[in-house]
Amino acid sequence: MSTTFDILCPVSEEIWDLKYRLKDENGAPVDITLDDTFRRVARAVAGAEEKKRARRKWEARFHEALADFAFLPGGRILAGAGAERAVTLFNCFVMGQIADDLASIFDGVKEAALTMQQGGGIGQDFSTLRPRGARVARVGAEASGPVSFMDVWDAMCRTIMSAGMRRG
Repeated sequence: MSTTFDILCPVSEEIWDLKYRLKDENGAPVDITLDDTFRRVARAVAGAEEKKRARRKWEARFHEALADFAFLPGGRILAGAGAERAVTLFNCFVMGQIADDLASIFDGVKEAALTMQQGGGIGQDFSTLRPRGARVARVGAEASGPVSFMDVWDAMCRTIMSAGMRRG
């Protein structure tokens, strides 16, 4: 079993450093080696076990699977497990349905922004919004359509940048 970068191409090391390597608040590496990352993740995942002996057993098994590249979990798990930060370990969230009214639309923007802030990616269905030009009886105007609200989501995604790493 080898977890040194001699078995990885240079771009793999760069991606690990940018996306998955644990760093402190000043940007200094906490995970010095890829194996440190694997051990951090294995320890965190095994932490679900109640008994110390079971934790040690599963930590060793998880570490072996990671170090042999027999299993690699999703990116949020590699980046966040054992980091002791308020981040999600889920990669992507399909957001709830948006009602066709302004309050619901912007509640959805807020929910998506908070999800991204914790490191989650988002997916949103805009098909519930009336098309551009449709009459909005309560305000006596025409609807701007779903594309205009997609632009709002896009601006939010550019601003939040999912824990500094990716857009929605």
